[in-house]
Amino acid sequence: MAELPGQFWSGWVLVLTLASLAGLVWLVFSLYFDGDQKTQDAGPIWDGNLREGEHPAPLWWFWLIFISLVISVIYLMLYPGLGAFSGALKWSQGGELHERLDRFSMEFGSTRRLVSEAKLETLREDARLMASAQRIYDRNCAVCHGYDAMGQADLFPNLRDADWQWGGDAAQIEQSIRHGRQAVMIGWLPVIGEQAVNQLTDYVLALGRGNAASHPGAQAYKSYCSACHGADGFGNVQLGAPNLTDGVSLYGSTREAIHQSIAEGRNGMMPAFGDRLDDTQIRLLVAWLSREGDDRQ
Repeated sequence: MAELPGQFWSGWVLVLTLASLAGLVWLVFSLYFDGDQKTQDAGPIWDGNLREGEHPAPLWWFWLIFISLVISVIYLMLYPGLGAFSGALKWSQGGELHERLDRFSMEFGSTRRLVSEAKLETLREDARLMASAQRIYDRNCAVCHGYDAMGQADLFPNLRDADWQWGGDAAQIEQSIRHGRQAVMIGWLPVIGEQAVNQLTDYVLALGRGNAASHPGAQAYKSYCSACHGADGFGNVQLGAPNLTDGVSLYGSTREAIHQSIAEGRNGMMPAFGDRLDDTQIRLLVAWLSREGDDRQ
């Protein structure tokens, strides 16, 4: 990113700035120093005795404008403002940003290197780093997953149990945070009809209770669901197809919720945070979330 404008805009800014200053000087001169002013007898009279020029601009206006001019000239000598002229102090927003980034690197560079190089187990043992990770979570994740990371509203998953739709190891968690996830569960009602949807609903409920053997919905499940959720219903983290045998359902475990999922489909989306969080913040989040998993049920 260029710190100063290009040649055209530099010239345009210079013209506008100088023209504004010249116009202000002319205004002051015409009001206070023009010796060829009209006499009070010239021109119309308003309200009986009010003549043009009878009440000139007060003198304090002159001093206010004069001081403003002096300050403006000093500013333009010290800082950018006259096109490509960078000012005597050579200050710029880009330079200020680089300076602050350098100070940040000097102050926190060693800690950030530790985070990037240390094992996740080491990071989890550092209470100070985990407190920082929780603050990152609170600012970026808690609005959906809750401040206790246990999910909410039958829409956002619990991050403290063992049921991770896209996988719960460190690499899979980082992938979810950095690049986001887009789940696609199609609605089967228009394809297979209400009767088959009801059979599948009962079969999924039976899978969760562990008594799906010889269930009449097994054949429909094999035909329409096993390609994603697996023949035994254990799911597929590569596809984001959840495990149907553990009794955990993101959108609710009631018959009505499961029927809705099968009939109408689901399209849950986890936004990508790779452009919002840097590598250090993402690594701290991964360590914090995988630490939360130490107590998963």
